[in-house]
Amino acid sequence: MWRVLIFWMFLAGPLFAAPLTREALAPMILAPYELGDPVNDRGVWALLNSGGGEAGYVFETEPLAPLPGFSGAPINMLVLLDREGRFLDVRLLSQNEPIFVSGLGEAPFRAFLEQYRGHSINEPLVVGTPYGAGVTASDNVYLDGVTKATASVRIAHESILAATLAVAREKMQGVGAGPAPKPDPSYNEPITWQEMVDQGLVARLTVSFADLDAAFAGTKWADDGAAAGEGAYIDLYALDLGPPALARAALAPDTLAEVAGFTARAPDDELYLLIEAGEHGLVSEDFVRNTAPDRLTASQDGLPLALRDADILPELAADLPEALQDATKMILRLDRRLGFDPTRPWQISLQAVRLHGMFQPEAGSAHFPLQMQTPERFFLRPKAPERLSPFEEALRNRANDLWALGGFLTLLFAALFAQSRLAGLRAFTPARLAILAVVTGFIGFWGQGQLSVVTLMAVARGLVSGGLEVLLYDPFGLMIWAAAALGFLLWGRGLFCGWLCPFGALQEFAHHLGRLLRLPQIEPPQSLARALLWAGPLALAAMIATAFFAPEQAETVAELEPFKTAITMQFDRPLAYVLWAGGWIAVSMVWFKGFCRSLCPLGAAMRLGGLLRLRRWIPRRTECGSPCQLCRVRCAYGAIKPTGEIRYSECFQCLDCVSIHDDANRCVPLVVAAKRARRAA
Repeated sequence: MWRVLIFWMFLAGPLFAAPLTREALAPMILAPYELGDPVNDRGVWALLNSGGGEAGYVFETEPLAPLPGFSGAPINMLVLLDREGRFLDVRLLSQNEPIFVSGLGEAPFRAFLEQYRGHSINEPLVVGTPYGAGVTASDNVYLDGVTKATASVRIAHESILAATLAVAREKMQGVGAGPAPKPDPSYNEPITWQEMVDQGLVARLTVSFADLDAAFAGTKWADDGAAAGEGAYIDLYALDLGPPALARAALAPDTLAEVAGFTARAPDDELYLLIEAGEHGLVSEDFVRNTAPDRLTASQDGLPLALRDADILPELAADLPEALQDATKMILRLDRRLGFDPTRPWQISLQAVRLHGMFQPEAGSAHFPLQMQTPERFFLRPKAPERLSPFEEALRNRANDLWALGGFLTLLFAALFAQSRLAGLRAFTPARLAILAVVTGFIGFWGQGQLSVVTLMAVARGLVSGGLEVLLYDPFGLMIWAAAALGFLLWGRGLFCGWLCPFGALQEFAHHLGRLLRLPQIEPPQSLARALLWAGPLALAAMIATAFFAPEQAETVAELEPFKTAITMQFDRPLAYVLWAGGWIAVSMVWFKGFCRSLCPLGAAMRLGGLLRLRRWIPRRTECGSPCQLCRVRCAYGAIKPTGEIRYSECFQCLDCVSIHDDANRCVPLVVAAKRARRAA
C-alpha cells in the first residue's frame, strides 16, 4: 500500500503552471508601485502608481509564452511594463536550465535580466555583441549575453519578447493576437517568378541615389555620400518562403531542400528571401551570419519584430533574371510564436548609413521601408482555442495533483473500510503517522488543500447572492470537500478531522514530539473540557455574523483560524500571526490537539456535518461502559460516554478504541471471557 502511495506522490506535479495568486505576487511589487486588479485570466495585472492611477502592467512570461528551454520546461519571468512600453523591471521567477542550475548559478542570469530596465518594447532588442565598428550605427539595441549560456538566455529573451508583445498588442495597440497562421503544405499553385512579381507576391523597393541624397538633405551628412552610381542605390526584392509554392518558384533545388530541412527543425519560423540588386547590399561588412542583421529592422502593428539570419546561402531558380542571380541574397527568419502574422501588413526597413568626419566619424542614418503581406490562400489559420471555464482551466492546471490526490483518497478510504485490519496492525501508529505526513506535505504544504471555514462563509454568501463560482477555482480543495462530505455519511466528522486536516496532523506530530521529550501531559477536568467544546460553535457563529454584517472585518476575524499562517503561508507572516499558529502547535505538545478540541470553528461546522452519519461504525459490546471503561479512559478526545456510547460528533476516528476492541490481550471483556474458558476447560 505504501509503495503505491509513494508512487502517486512522485507523480504529483503541476502539468501546467498556473499564474501566481495576488498573495504571492503583491510582495514582489516594490514602491512606488503596487499591484492592481487582474486584467485577464492569463496572469496579466494592472500596475498602479503611488496615487492609485494605472501605471502599466504586470505579467508572467510562462502563461503568455511557454517557450520550452533546454530542460523542456519554460523559463518563467516577471515583467513590469509601463504604459509607454518601457521595461520597469524583469525578474526571474523559475527556471530549470542545466547551465544555471548546476553550472554557472543564477547570478549571471539575473544580471542579464537587469539590462531590460529602461529599454522600450519599441526598440529592436537583440541578444549578442555587435561585431566591428561599423555596427555601432545599427538600429539594434544589443544586450550582453551570458558566456556558455547563449542559447538559454536567447530562449529567455524570446519568451520576454513574446509575452510582452502579446500584452502590448492587446492593451496598447488594441490588436488581438490570435493563433498565428502556418503555411499550407498541401496548397499547390503553379506560378512563375514574373507572375509573383505581377501579383505583388514579390515586394520590391527601389531607391535611387537622388532619393538617398534627399533623405540626408539638410543634415550634416548631406555631402558625405559616395559618388552616384549608374544603377539604383537600393533595388530590394522580398519574398515569403513559407508557402511551398512560392519557395519552389524562387529557389534552386539544393536550396529548396535546405529550406525544407530548416522548416522541419524550426516549424514556427517563417523564412523570407531578400535579394538586393543595388549598390547598398543588405548588411554591413562586419556582419556575422546567424545573428540579427545590422542594417535591417522589421515591425508589425507599430511594434518591432525580431529578425534573424537563417544561415542559409541561397541559390535562385535558373529561370530568374540574371541580374538577380549575381545580387546580394539572404534568407531571414521570423518567429510566429512572438506574434508575427505574415498574412497581415508588416514592413521591413533597410537602413542607409553615412559617416561625417575623419577621426571618430559620427554616423547618421536614413530608413527606407518596404511593405509586406502574403495572401491568406497560402496559409492555414488554426481555430482559436475554445475558452475554458475557470473550472476547466483549474482542472488542466492541476491535473497531476488531482490524480495523485484521487489515488491517495482511494487508498485511504479502502484502509478505513478495513478499519479492523488497519487498527490491528502491529505498526499501526507508524502507519498512521506516515499517512498524516502525506496529508501535511502533499495536501497541505504542496497542494494547499487545507479546508477552512472561510470557504463555508463564501459558499453561504454565494447562496444568498446566487453564485457558487468560488468553489470552481480550486478543484483540489473541492475534491477534499467532496471526500469530507462522503465521510460525513460513513464516519461522521472523523474522516476529515482525524485523517485529512493538515493543521490537525501538525498538532498530532507535536503531541508525539512532546511525548518523546517526556513533557507533562495536561488534560482539563471533564467539566472544563465539556465547556470548551462550546468555544468552536461560538467562534463559528461570530465569524458568520461578521461575514454578513461587517464584511470589511471578515478577513481579520478569519485569522482566528491558524490554517492560513501555518499551512498556506508556511509561517511566512508577521510575528503576531506566527505566534498564534505556532502557539497552538506548542500547546499540542502538552494538551493533545487542543485547538481541534476547543476553538476550531471548522471543527464546529464538521460536527453539524456529522449529523448526516448513516451508521454506528465503531463496534461495541454489552460490557462497554458497564463495567468496562478502558476505551473511555484511553480516548484522547473524550468522545466516549461513561455508558460506553460513542459521541460521534466529537470522534476523530483515531481507531484507538477499535484496536482495543479487537485485541484479545487488551479488551477487558475478551480477557475475562478467555479466563472463564480456560477455567471451564
